[in-house]
Order: sequence, then structure tokens, then C-alpha cells
Amino acid sequence: MSEPGRQLALNLFIYPGGHHEAAWRYAASEPHRVLDITYYQELARRAEAAAFDAIFFADGPALPENIRYASRVRFEPVTWLTAIAAVTSRIGLIGTASTTYTEPYNLARLFASLDHISNGRAGWNIVTTSDAGAAQNFGLPEHPPHADRYEQAREFLEVVTKLWDSWEDGALVADRESGLFADTDRIHRIDHAGRHYRVRGPLAVPRSPQGRPVYVQAGSSEDGRSFAARHAEAIFTAHQTLASAQAFYADIKGRAAALGRRPEHIRILPGLSPFIGATQAEADRLEEEIDDLIQPAVSLEQLRRILGVDLSGHDLDAPFPHHLIDQGSPQGVASRFQLVADIVAREKPTLRGLMRRLAGARGHWVLAGTPERIADAIQTWFESGAADGFNVMPPWLTGGFDLFVAEVVPILRRRGLFREAYTGRTLRDHYGLPRPESGYAAARRRSA
Repeated sequence: MSEPGRQLALNLFIYPGGHHEAAWRYAASEPHRVLDITYYQELARRAEAAAFDAIFFADGPALPENIRYASRVRFEPVTWLTAIAAVTSRIGLIGTASTTYTEPYNLARLFASLDHISNGRAGWNIVTTSDAGAAQNFGLPEHPPHADRYEQAREFLEVVTKLWDSWEDGALVADRESGLFADTDRIHRIDHAGRHYRVRGPLAVPRSPQGRPVYVQAGSSEDGRSFAARHAEAIFTAHQTLASAQAFYADIKGRAAALGRRPEHIRILPGLSPFIGATQAEADRLEEEIDDLIQPAVSLEQLRRILGVDLSGHDLDAPFPHHLIDQGSPQGVASRFQLVADIVAREKPTLRGLMRRLAGARGHWVLAGTPERIADAIQTWFESGAADGFNVMPPWLTGGFDLFVAEVVPILRRRGLFREAYTGRTLRDHYGLPRPESGYAAARRRSA
């Protein structure tokens, strides 16, 4: 049993068609519905019925190059989540937005609006964007370097935080008798002037139900870890082994404590993509059946983006040419480069074996097994200092998620690891996070 009172956080990470790169080709998937909002509304309602903490949508500001062979079509996340907010009442709503390719004022207004519309369920997945192809969509000659993107992200977050704080609680009065609609002494210009941004403020939207949407972050590079330890309230991460997850967990929590933060106010949530069967053999057959639908061109392009080397001329069934990793360099997400390099060093796969390994969930943990085996693994990571919960990444949708809810969630509940029902209404409630005070209100209180 886990320590008393500590409960798993579970998110449904929704990816069009499912997280396996060939999911859209699987007979039980529904690729024809990837632009049907009712498809996502139905998934969100199922996740809410199971008392999941949140649903999560990833996004990027460019069309992926592998669209020819893979399902990569996505709605804009805030629009998407607002449509889902209208048909749900408790589940958290987390969407991705880039600090490199959006403006702080617009983003602050969008997510504050989502938090109001959903009555306090919004979360912002903060990314700096790894796709170099996005630059030309925004009139830039080239994609900014990794370190520069994180420097810009730090200032971006500072501006957004000030904007979300620019209305103190109680500033919206709406008193008919006195005629006072808003207390302007509690509404503040932020007058930010920095290297990247000049923003006057205040925000055009009053302080939202959560004070601020939950800050989520997904980078595992050195810059990403430093940023997460200082700012993130939930961290999405990818690990293949318990030891790797434990090391990351200890590192982030330790850094946060050194910065004066409470480590329990950061939820670390690795991705888990489960293939579930009544027996181990059945689960293995399911994984193999979907793996057999892989198109090599997609997988080779993924490896080229991660490793920075072209492997298209190599024998797929020969041992992976590991020496080529030394000639490559991270082209996008640096942590994924290291994750793939570690798999090659540890498992010495063939090129085809590595392709199948990564096809399941783009480097996240893929586990095939019975419901008991999946639940055992979740419990082990949760109780061994590796995770506060998981991003559940169904290999295909909707059936992969339905199996998890029907077969694995009841086991977790019997073991006292996951809630039977919601005990709060906001995403901060679900994650056990405090509602932050406006920085301007704090300054007023200190000066009183």
C-alpha cells in the first residue's frame, strides 16, 4: 500500500487515433473522427467518469513532415479544450502552447478565459518548441537555439504570471447599489520592459478561479530541468526504466527544495502506453499486431529528427549502427536523443527493433501485460520514488483507454492508490496544489 493519503494522479493524454504511430491503421481505431469534436468530448467524459485528474492535448506550430504516413492532424488546443469544457464539469484541461511562437498577452488571455469557462480546470503545458520547421511559419529566418528559447521562456513566463496576477481577488465588484463595477486600486499595469517583451497590461480578463492555470512543463534537458524545478507544478516526462525515472524524480524534487519550493507541490508524471490482454501472450500479440502496421519511412524520419543522422540506407535487420550516434547531434528534444542513445547502449537492438521500440509512444514507456501486471508496475514506480502518477497514453483510441479504465483502474482502487470519486472541483484540487496569491496582493499585504 502507498503511504496514507497519497493518491496517484492520472491524466489521459489524447493523441489523434492513439499513441502508436500506426494506430490509425489498426482495425479498431477511428481515424475518420480525428476532426470530429464529439470524438474528443466522448473521450473526455469517459475520463471524467473514471475520475481522472485531467486530459492533455499536445500541439506544435507546424505541420509534421511525416503527415504522409501518420495521423498528425490536430485542432488548436484552447479552442479544443473550450469545447470539451462545455460538456464536462470536473476533469482538468491541459493544453500546449509555445513560448517561442506565441505572445505572452494573447496566451495569458486565452488560458485565463479557459480557466473561467471551465470553472478552474485549466493547465498550460509550457514548451519552447523543438520543431525547427516552425520558424518559417512566423517569419523567422531560423529556429532559435535551445538555450535562447529557454531564456526567452523564462521572461515569457514572468510576463504571463504578472498578467494573471494583475487583477487581485476582489477587484471585480459589480455592486449595483454603489455603482462600482471594478476596484481599480486592485487592477495593476505590469509595465514589463525586458529583453524580449514590452507589455503594459493589465490583462483584460479578471483573476481566474485557480488564481493562475496550473503550470505544466515537459523538458528533461538541463535547461528544462532547471526551468521545471523553479516554475513547474506538473512535469510530463519520458523514461524507459525505473532507475532513470527515480533519478529524474530525485533530481527535480531536490532542485525544487534547494530553491525554497515544497517538493510535494510538483507532480512528476511519466508517460505510460499500456497494451492490455487477459494473458501476457494476448497482450504481446496485440502489441505485435499493431507493430506490424509500422511503415519504415515514418520510423526512419523520426530517428533522423531525434539523432540527426540518416539511416535510410541501412539494413533494417542488422544490428543498429551505434557508432553513428556519436556522429549525430540532438536536432530537436535533447532529452529524447539521450533516451534513444541509452536504449541502443543498453539493449543493442537491430534498426528494425529500435524502430518498433519507439513507434509505441515516441520514447515513452510501453508496457504489454495483464491488468495486474500493468497495475503492479504503476504501483512500483509510484511507491519507489519514480512518479507521482502517469500520463496514460493509449496505443489506440478509444478501445485502448476503455480497457485501462475497465481493467486496471479497479485494481488501483482496490489497492487504495486511486480515488473512487473527485474530492475537489479544480485541477489544483485534483493535484493537491495551493491556489497562489497575486503578487500584487502579496506586496499590498507586506506594505500594510
